[in-house]
Order: sequence, then structure tokens, then C-alpha cells
Amino acid sequence: MSAPSSQPSPEVIFNAMNAYQRSMTLKGAIDLELFTHIADGATTAAELAKRSSASERGVRILCDYLTIQGFLTKSGQNYGLSPDAAVFLNKKSPAYMGSMAGFLVHEVNLAKYRDIAAVVRHGGSLPSPEGHMDPDNPIWVEFARSMAPMAAMGGRNLAPLVTKPGTPVKVLDIAAGHGLYGISVALFNPAAQIVGVDWKNVLAVALENAAKAGVSDRYQTIPGSAFDVDFDSGYDLVLLPNFLHHFSVATNTALLKKIRAALKPGGQVATLEFVPNDDRITPPMPAAFSMIMLATTDHGDAFTFRELDQMFRDAGFSESTLQDMPQSPQRLILSKV
Repeated sequence: MSAPSSQPSPEVIFNAMNAYQRSMTLKGAIDLELFTHIADGATTAAELAKRSSASERGVRILCDYLTIQGFLTKSGQNYGLSPDAAVFLNKKSPAYMGSMAGFLVHEVNLAKYRDIAAVVRHGGSLPSPEGHMDPDNPIWVEFARSMAPMAAMGGRNLAPLVTKPGTPVKVLDIAAGHGLYGISVALFNPAAQIVGVDWKNVLAVALENAAKAGVSDRYQTIPGSAFDVDFDSGYDLVLLPNFLHHFSVATNTALLKKIRAALKPGGQVATLEFVPNDDRITPPMPAAFSMIMLATTDHGDAFTFRELDQMFRDAGFSESTLQDMPQSPQRLILSKV
């Protein structure tokens, strides 16, 4: 006799409809610095309420919810941090990433999901007063500041894969933003010279970070759109992190031709992207990234490696290879002239 089949349940639908609560609750806990207070030894609702200037009832309910969601642990009346929260949500941790809430759940981004049916009918982001790629859009300054901790970790992991200490190398960092990918290369290789390209208001953040890292003397900038400015030439390496997914295949191919012209013979491009498999539903996080691009861009997508490789070949590159990145859902594409 076969085992009975599982019965349909509305639970998955109910949870999906309420998923926004998880996002906003986590942001609220970050704003209240609850994870930092727990790391500092305040483990009861009463202690946490006092430190966060909040109501005890509110803190108790919030912490119980965070425990259910896997961010906290609970023993009796005492709360603790999950391993992930201890590393990434305690402000005193060197790997703190709570600032990401400033961009990922920013009202500008949330608004783009309020009518997904209309987005799907339109085939891309709905028109708004501030275009997604408007150079004066303050969301990209917020991005540069909020996402810097995650980029710093990615940059540290990327640098040993693209350069060697002591080897003179001229590096172009396109859509540099916070600048931390190029800065990481400069820190790993004292002989590296970095040129960051982005809008002027965003590059101000990169210059701040270069100064903090002590590499200002090896960090230059070219303000403006990567599609419009003159890159100059003679680059050994071009960094292209988190950029191609914003645009169409044709737009990307044109940019890659421009990049190729700026490279020395034997130079290469290091591209970081969310790269789904050809089935477009695995792995889950890179594959799901395509929905972000549908809601927030006109023609962007989470491109497969097959698609990215073809773009590079059409731009005149000889070959591209794909590899996983440590501690990241993103993957690295290395493309040679």
C-alpha cells in the first residue's frame, strides 16, 4: 500500500503574502541595534527595551519573531544570536552588514514592487520621475554606502584571483560605486594603480574609502557614465562588478567592445554577476535575481554564463571562464582579450 500523498496547504501562500513582514522586521531590529545589544550582554526583553529605548512588550514580540525566523535563539527568557546574526548583524563585528537594509529595503526599491502585474505587462520597470540610471538619482549614493560591507568582503576574495602582489598593473574599475573592489586590489597588490569610473556624486564615496584604506595616491577617478566617458587605454585588468545585469545584451556587447579597446594585449576583464544555470531556476538566489532586474530595470536580467560568454565573444574576447566565489552567491567570469 502506497503512502498517502501530502495534502494541499495554504501555508506557503500565507507565508509568501506576509514575507514583507520579515524584511521590515529585520530592518526594525537593525535600526534598534538589538543584535548589537544582545552581543553586549543584554539578553532579556526588559534589558533590551532599556538599551533600545523601546517598550518591553514590543521588544519581546519582536525578539520572539526573530527567533522564529532563525535570527535569534531563545532559552527561557534569554535571547542569543544565531551564528549568522553574530557575524553579520552585530555592529561591533568586523563583518557587519546591517547597513544593507538602507538600500535593499529603501522606499524607492520597495515602490517598484507595488504592482508586479503592471511590471510584467510592461516588460520592465515602470516609468518613474527618477530614472533607474539617472546620474542624479540619490539611490546610488545610498547603494555605495549601504552595500560597502558586502563589497569589501567580495573584494578581498576577488583580489587574489586577479592580481599578484608586486606585479605592476593598471586597473579600470567600472561602476566603481563604493570603490571597494578596486581598493581591495590596491591593498592586495601595492603595485596596482586603480582608476574608478562612476557618476561624480557616487565617486565621492569611493574617494572617501580610498582615503580610509590609505591608497589615495594610487586611486584616480573618471566621473561620468561608463557608456560615454573616455576610459583612456593601456589597462591590464578591468573590474566589472554588478553592472551588466542592468542592461540588454546589445547594450552590454557595445560596452564590452569599448572595454576591449581600453585593454592591453593579454589583458582581462573580471566580471562579478549573479549567474543562473541554463534552466534559469537554479541555483535559487542567482536565478531569483532576474525578478529584481525585471522590477527595477528596463531591459536587465540575470544572464546565464552561456549568454555572458557570447556577449564577450561578440565583443572580440577570445575566451571566458566561470568560477564560484568564496562566501558569495555570485560567480566570477574571467575574460581574456
